[in-house]
Amino acid sequence: MKYNNLTQLEQELIMCRSCPRLTAWREEVGIVKRKAYRDQAYWAKPVPGFGDEKARVLVVGLAPGAHGSNRTGRMFTGDDSGKFLYPALFRAGFANQPDGMNDSDGLQLHDLWITAVCRCVPPDNKPNRTEILNCQPWLDAEIELLRTLKVIVALGKLAWDQLITKYGVSENIIIPAFSHGAAYYSDIKGVWVVGSYHPSRQNTQTGRLTAPMFDQIWVQVNRLLMG
Repeated sequence: MKYNNLTQLEQELIMCRSCPRLTAWREEVGIVKRKAYRDQAYWAKPVPGFGDEKARVLVVGLAPGAHGSNRTGRMFTGDDSGKFLYPALFRAGFANQPDGMNDSDGLQLHDLWITAVCRCVPPDNKPNRTEILNCQPWLDAEIELLRTLKVIVALGKLAWDQLITKYGVSENIIIPAFSHGAAYYSDIKGVWVVGSYHPSRQNTQTGRLTAPMFDQIWVQVNRLLMG
């Protein structure tokens, strides 16, 4: 389906019930809730993208967090991943503040849009292949509507692999394997794709991803925008 703008896409997206397992899980989480958020109403619907509609940079994560964006309704908001991501975006000049805790906190993104491969929280953070494919058209439509894109940042191998499937290269050029800082130019889409470890608690608390390592990704992105 063709969408005229991102607002129309969002209106269709939040009504999606294509994946029975994910629909049931996101709604169950929204009813049971975490004790710390017992007095809050959960979003518990597919989570739309967020940011600057004229963005030159797109960030693609895996999926909403159960008590993060499945609660707040905004990507990478209200959980540990967002607490690591948004300060980095602030330091790099892509956000007006380092905090992103709810949809009324005043956070604004500059030249950057955030989305995910899957829009509904999956059990154990593991969507299956069918669910990933069901969600792919939403990502495709979003990328099509973000007409000024120059760089896509894939947070994690799953996002990297999905982008390669759709936006690889047309020539016989070897695309590098996923790694932190890996990059290739997609002549199919006319954008750079940059890989980064996902800012999940598992990665940040074990030291696999540190703040200086993550900052280097955004230095790399800014260089690509300039060059």
